[in-house]
Amino acid sequence: MTGKQLVQAALEHRPVPRPPYSISLTERAQAKMAAYLNDDSFGTEPIGDIVASPVIRIEYGIRDADGIYTDEFGVQWDRSQDPDIGLPKPCVTPENLDDFQWPDPDIDIRFEHLKANLAKYPDKFHLMRIDFSLYERAWALRGLEDFLTDMVLNRSFAEALLHRILEFNLKVIDAGLTRFPEIDGVYFGDDFGTQRGVIMGEERWCQVLKPVLAKQYQRVKDWGKKVFIHSCGAVADLFPHLVQIGVDCFNPFQPEVMDIYSVKREYAGRLAFWGGISTQQLLPFGSPDEVRAELKRLKEMAMEGGYIAAPAHDIPGDAKPENIEILLEVLGTA
Repeated sequence: MTGKQLVQAALEHRPVPRPPYSISLTERAQAKMAAYLNDDSFGTEPIGDIVASPVIRIEYGIRDADGIYTDEFGVQWDRSQDPDIGLPKPCVTPENLDDFQWPDPDIDIRFEHLKANLAKYPDKFHLMRIDFSLYERAWALRGLEDFLTDMVLNRSFAEALLHRILEFNLKVIDAGLTRFPEIDGVYFGDDFGTQRGVIMGEERWCQVLKPVLAKQYQRVKDWGKKVFIHSCGAVADLFPHLVQIGVDCFNPFQPEVMDIYSVKREYAGRLAFWGGISTQQLLPFGSPDEVRAELKRLKEMAMEGGYIAAPAHDIPGDAKPENIEILLEVLGTA
C-alpha cells in the first residue's frame, strides 16, 4: 500500500499492514539532527506518509535582521528568541475591524507550495494546511488576553471577528480545492487548550467557537474531503463536539495530558488520532530502551486502524538525537 492508502485506511478505522506515520521537527531539532547524522539535507523532504502544505503565508523560521517577521495579515511576530513562531503584536480592534484589509484568499502564489508537493509526492496523503485557522487567527490579530476578554465582555465583537476570519478561510478552502481536487483533506491549526484544560472552558467554546468551526469544517465536507485539526493541550472534553461537527482526525494527541490508549479505544470508529509520541518527556529524557518499548506499543495500536504514528508536536530542540534516530528507524522500517 502507498502512504496515501495507509492513511486513508487508518482514517476509515481499518486494519493496516504497517502503521502510517509522520515526523516533523522544529528548526533547532532539524539542525541538531543534520549535524548528528552529518547530513545537511536531513529534514528537507517530508518524513513519512503525510505531506501538509501550508497555504496561509506564515513562513515559519523566517525573520528580519531585527528578529521581526510580518505575516500577510500585517501582524508583526517577534522571533528574536523563538525562530519558529514568535510572539505577535496585535493589530485589530473593535474600532478598525470594519476597515481592516484582509489578504487575497485566491492569489496564485498562496498555492505554489501545495502544487509542487502534489506533483512531487503523488503517493503520499496530502493535506492543505490552514495555520492559525480561527481561534488562533483571532488572538494573533487581536492579542490573546484581549480576545479571551472579548469572548466574555464583548462577545458581539469576538463573534464578528471570527466570522470575518471564517469568510476568509472559506474562500481559501474553495480556491485550493477548486484548483487541486486531488487534495485528500484540510488541516486546521487551533490550540484550544493548556496543559490543564480548555483555555476558555468547554461551555464558552461551545457558545462562541463551535458554531463557526462547524461552518468551516462543513465546507470541507461539502467537497468530500477529510477534516484534520491540531489543538495542543488537555482538550479531550471537546472530542464529542469535534466528532459532532465533522472532524475526522485529531492531532497532536498529547500523552502528557491524556491517556492516549484509553482515548483511542473510547473513540474507535468515530475519531482517528495523529501523534501520541511524547515530545515533553520521552524524546528529550527517555532511554533508548524506553523509546523502543513505547514505539512497539504504539505500533500495535496503529495496526488496528484509527491512528497515525507521530510525535505529539514538532520535535523540539532538546530531544536526544539518538532517540530521534530510533524513531526514524522504527517507524521508517515498520
